[in-house]
Amino acid sequence: MAMTDPLGDMLTRIRNGQQARKDSILSPASKLRAHVLDVLQREGFIRGYSEEELAGKAGLRIELKYFEGQPAIKHLARVSKPGRRVYSGSKDLPRVRNGLGITIVSTPRGVLSDAEARENNVGGEVLAEVF
Repeated sequence: MAMTDPLGDMLTRIRNGQQARKDSILSPASKLRAHVLDVLQREGFIRGYSEEELAGKAGLRIELKYFEGQPAIKHLARVSKPGRRVYSGSKDLPRVRNGLGITIVSTPRGVLSDAEARENNVGGEVLAEVF
């Protein structure tokens, strides 16, 4: 059966991996997942990621980040879901924890954090929130 929410699946794998104190996790690869991981890496929530082969298909190995034994990501949630898409203009992008966290937004200029989207004055689909 086909997966209905691939991005939600990857976010859940990250949450579960950090709860289990894993150094790295594996996820199937896609362009959207790689772009979201780029944002997480730029903002300092993961150490990095690399592409590798998973049972004959492309996969992503995500290096999780910890700070003094605690996960760098305290909260990771999908906002726009397949059953209910959430869009926001550049002026109305939500602030997570009064600016301590980030919102990941899919815009016409690519996948950006909320700060980058405000700077470029673009809105789009609100994919996830992280802090």
